[in-house]
Amino acid sequence: MKITSEDEYGLRILLRIGKCQDMDGMSIPQLSKAEGLSLPYVGKITRSLRMSGLITSTRGHKGGYLLSKPAIEITVNEAIKALGGQLYDANFCGNHSGQFQICTNSVDCSIRSLWTMVQKMIDGLLDKVTLHELIGSEENTALTLQKIVEENMKELLN
Repeated sequence: MKITSEDEYGLRILLRIGKCQDMDGMSIPQLSKAEGLSLPYVGKITRSLRMSGLITSTRGHKGGYLLSKPAIEITVNEAIKALGGQLYDANFCGNHSGQFQICTNSVDCSIRSLWTMVQKMIDGLLDKVTLHELIGSEENTALTLQKIVEENMKELLN
C-alpha cells in the first residue's frame, strides 16, 4: 500500500492542466518541461488520464490536453483510481498468500479488516477532495483540507 510515483506525477499533471489558462491546453512537451519528467513518461500518464476520461486531447500543432470537466467535479479519488487503483482492494490478500494457493488466514483475517477500514477512510476523504481544492497556494489548500478532514471525522463519529 504505497502512493506510487505515477500517482504523484499524475496528480501534478492534472493540476498543471487544471491551472492552464491557454484554451488549447498543455502539450506533452510543455508538461514534461514544467514537471521535469521525460516525454515518454508524461505520454504514459496522459494516456491513462485520457483513457479514464479525466482529460481530453486536441490534435494538431497547437494541440494539447484539457480537463474533461471542471476541476471542482474531479475528485482526487477518481484520479488515483485512474492512475493506479486503490491502495487496497479485494485481490490484495490473494496476491499475498505466501507459498500457498490460498492465504492461510483467508477465512478469519483481522488484518484484512484493518486494510478494508483504512481504504474506506481514505476513500471517504479522497472522494471529498477535488482538483479545485488543490489548485492554489499550499497554505490555502492546507486550510481547506483541514476543514474536510474535520468534517469527515465528525461524520465517522456520528
